[in-house]
This record gives sequence, structure tokens and C-alpha cells, in this order.
Amino acid sequence: MAVSREWGLPGGPGGAQRLHARAWAAPGEDPAWLAVLVHGYGEHIGRYEHVAEYLCANGAAVYGLDHRGHGRSEGERVLIEDFAGVVEDVHRLVTQARSAYTRLPLVMVGHSMGGLIAARYAQTHPEELTALALSGPVLGRWDLVPGLLAHEEIPDVPIDPATLSRDPQVGAAYAADELVWHGPFKRPTLEAVGTELERIRADGSIGPLPLLWVHGSDDRIVPVDGTTQGILSLAGNDVTARILPGAQHEVFNESDPEQALAEVARFAARFTSGT
Repeated sequence: MAVSREWGLPGGPGGAQRLHARAWAAPGEDPAWLAVLVHGYGEHIGRYEHVAEYLCANGAAVYGLDHRGHGRSEGERVLIEDFAGVVEDVHRLVTQARSAYTRLPLVMVGHSMGGLIAARYAQTHPEELTALALSGPVLGRWDLVPGLLAHEEIPDVPIDPATLSRDPQVGAAYAADELVWHGPFKRPTLEAVGTELERIRADGSIGPLPLLWVHGSDDRIVPVDGTTQGILSLAGNDVTARILPGAQHEVFNESDPEQALAEVARFAARFTSGT
């Protein structure tokens, strides 16, 4: 079993907030690669404990944080006015990870809104990454954003836990999790998502950086067809796509989570020979 540690990382607007950061490692073993997990909207890095455990068992040292306004981090709940700042929060975490593991290949793993953040990180800090893995990423076209912004007042339509996974226990745990945001979207956050999608679209391909894209075919939160447009724009000449039949949005929490987790581990293994 991996051991973990937690600490407060300076971040947020002007670096004035404290962000909740975590790291995992297998005791007594030298890792072969470094994974940085980037979680999705409204959730927190604690929901990725099993992901970190799996990756540690497959040779990784793992880092992650709660985004500003999420989980145990400071900031108004789920309020993100500019994702450029969140990308820099992630960069602060990467810098700390690199202080401990200077030479290991680094694979960033972003889920949903975290996929948006990780994709932008790959565009703005390509020198830091060895590869990029995206799970159900918000890229390309996300019809939810213009649909909600068209309302004068954002309707109270939180994420339906039943659409996360075919495993009903996942939805039940999500609904009971007090660190998860269960309220409506906030207009500035939706506007910031739209802005960041445009930035990613404008900057285009990540070139030679290897990309893994894993998505559930029955993802009703971030549908495959909208993301496909973004992947085609982002991907360079090394892209692996895995659309999992019947899977919903949280492929790492599906009824067979190892299917998606094994894809990430196999992808990372490409870069660990000789380390």
C-alpha cells in the first residue's frame, strides 16, 4: 500500500490562498515515473486515492492537489474566474514534485475539467511533461456551457450522480461526500471554461508530446462527440484513443475501473525503460 502525505501549498489569486496538496509513494521502492493528477469540477483529489494506489503499484510517485475553491483548498466554492491561474497552481505542484524527483518522466493525468487544465498546461509548459493522459476531458465543444450561460440566472442543475458510473455505489458516495460541491454552476466559472476552450483551440497542437485519451462511450456529462473536436485540434503525431464501450463519465470509477487505469499504466510504461 502506498503511503501519502498532505501539506498546504501557496496558490490561488496572487498566491494568497492555501491549497491542499497530496503525494503518494510506495514505501521502500524507487519510482520509475512521476504522475500528477488533475481532478475535475466540483470534486477533490481525495476521490483519486485508488487511482494513486494503482499508479504507485505500477511504478509511479503520485502528486495532486485540490483546485482553488475545491475540496480542502481555500477560495469561494467552485469559483474560477480565469483558468490561467489554476494552470499556474498546478505548475507550483509540479515544481515541488520535481524538487523530489528531478529526472523521472512526468505524465500528467487530467480528468474532465482537469483535462481542460492539463491540456492547457501541456500547451504552456510543454518542457515539463513527458506525456499527457486525459480522461473524459472538457475539450472542443461542451454544449453545457453555452446552454447554461443563455439563461439570465444560472439554473440549479448540479451534476447528476447517476451519470458518473454504472456502479451505483460511486454515485451514492459522491452524493454523500461533503467535500464535493452539490450546488449550481457559477457564471464566472462557466465563462472561464469557455475562454479556456478558446485559448486551447487557438494554440492548437501539442506537437510531439504523446497523448492518451480515454473516454466512456456513454458519457452524458462530457459527451464524446464534443471532445473529439478538441482532441483532433490538440493532438500531435503520437495519440492513443480508447473509447470504453458503455462506460460513463468517470472511467476510473467505473464498474471495471482497472480497464481505464491499466490504459494509463501501459501508456506510462512506454517512457520508463532505463529509469
